[in-house]
Amino acid sequence: MTEQHFSAHARTRTGRSHQGVGHVDEHHDERFTVVGNHLAQHSELSLTAIGLAVHIHSLRSGTLVGIKALAGKFPEGETRIASALRELETHGYLARTKERLPSGRIVTRTISYNKPRTHTAPRPPKPHPEPTRPPTPPPAAPTSPPQPEPPAPAPARDVLAGLRTHDPRLHLSEQDVRRLAPAVATWLERGVAPDDVQRTLAAGMPKEGVRHPAAFLAHRLTTLLPPPLPAARPGPPRPSPLQNCDDCDRAFRAPTPGRCRGCSVAHQALAAAAA
Repeated sequence: MTEQHFSAHARTRTGRSHQGVGHVDEHHDERFTVVGNHLAQHSELSLTAIGLAVHIHSLRSGTLVGIKALAGKFPEGETRIASALRELETHGYLARTKERLPSGRIVTRTISYNKPRTHTAPRPPKPHPEPTRPPTPPPAAPTSPPQPEPPAPAPARDVLAGLRTHDPRLHLSEQDVRRLAPAVATWLERGVAPDDVQRTLAAGMPKEGVRHPAAFLAHRLTTLLPPPLPAARPGPPRPSPLQNCDDCDRAFRAPTPGRCRGCSVAHQALAAAAA
């Protein structure tokens, strides 16, 4: 009788190209781990992370897979192993949670997935906040009635209002007069006569006319403003007024009435002799 073989013989997988990898596949009936190509050929995981995932898949439940335990088995070191574990967590092959034991000790629980998780556990709903009453706004401060604008100075107002007699295109409204009056007052303070201010503002009007007379005059009042007059220089000192001598009635200059120079000397001599 022919002997039956329950395990298949080794077979060779061949591809079309003779330059790539070749495979010799043998059947495993014990001590093997099934790994999906989604992990073995993952394009975003490092080779360290893929190898670490395969190793964790092959372990029995309850085996310690902390960073220090894995670093004691492999030469990659704690830094590379910690980085590979984070990769597996990011792509859904691993989950690590902190749990507190009845003794109070905190341990890390690790769960390995042979297929990556496509969703996360739903978050608990947020508690609805209790309705709160809107804060009562503070009482509004009493508003003072708007103060009327101060009237424009009379001389400056007359200068602006009379411009339309020089040129009808320089017709201004009451509001324009109040707004431009301070600038005209500056001209008057610098010694410019009102007629000269009007002639300067109305001279050389553009042939095409003026669309905005107030803006035109505001520009001229600023750019053509004359400098202040220089301070008056002090003149020579004035002579003392003429006085009549109390003794000889001769005229002499002195700030106050009294004796002339000759009478003052003679009076002093007599006073000295009498003493």
